[in-house]
Amino acid sequence: MLMDKFKLNKEDSLLLVIDIQEKLSAVMEYKDKITRNVNILLRISDLMDIPVIITEQYPKGLGPTLNELVEGDTYTIIEKTRFSAYTDELKDSLKALKKKKIIVTGMETHVCVFQTVRDLLEAGYEVFLVGDGVTSRTKENYLNGINLITEMGAIIINTEAIAFELLKDAKVKEFKEISGLIK
Repeated sequence: MLMDKFKLNKEDSLLLVIDIQEKLSAVMEYKDKITRNVNILLRISDLMDIPVIITEQYPKGLGPTLNELVEGDTYTIIEKTRFSAYTDELKDSLKALKKKKIIVTGMETHVCVFQTVRDLLEAGYEVFLVGDGVTSRTKENYLNGINLITEMGAIIINTEAIAFELLKDAKVKEFKEISGLIK
C-alpha cells in the first residue's frame, strides 16, 4: 500500500470549507463543535500558508458563511447553486494553486460534502475529510455520508490529527501556537 495517500504536508495541501452558512448551520445539531474545529483549521492554514477556499450554497437564501469563520480574514469565496462545490470556478482555482491534497470540511455531509468529495476524487485529487469538521441535520445522514465517502477512498481524519500531521515536528515555529489551539 502506498503510504503517501495518508500523508499531509503544507506544500501540497488546501483547505476547502463547504457551505457553513447562517441559515444552514442554524439547524445543525453540532454547529458549535464544527465551528470550533473549522476555526482551528483556518488558523492552522493561516499560520502555515495553506490556501483556503470557502463555498457558499445559494447565499441569497442560506445567508453568508458564518461571520465567526471569516471575520477579519480574506478568503476566496465561491458562490454556487450546484450541490457539488466542484464547479468550474473551483476547478480553475485548484488548477492555479497546484495543490493535490484537499482537506474538506462543511455541511451537509451526505449532500454537498459527499458530492464534492466524489467529484474531487474522480478528478484525481487526494481528499482528507475532517470527520469532526462535517455534519448533517441528523446522525443517520452524517453516518451515511461518512460511509459513502470512506467507500469512495477518501481519508477520514480529525482536526487534531491534521494539526500534528502538518506540523510533523515539535521543533517547528508554529508548534506552540497550533498545539495551544488543540487544547
